[in-house]
Amino acid sequence: MIKLRIMGTPNELRWFEKLMHRHKKVKVLQVSERYSNKGTNKYFRVYMEVEKTEEE
Repeated sequence: MIKLRIMGTPNELRWFEKLMHRHKKVKVLQVSERYSNKGTNKYFRVYMEVEKTEEE
């Protein structure tokens, strides 16, 4: 299992989450809620847990 911390704008975070869900070699186990970064209201962070699938 790999744990990721993704940071970006809300649109970028949604785009990346969709990308990960569609990827055939990655299984998304968990996605956290969106947290705001200190000192900015433009950038947020999301935590994801993913693992490699057996699909070739």
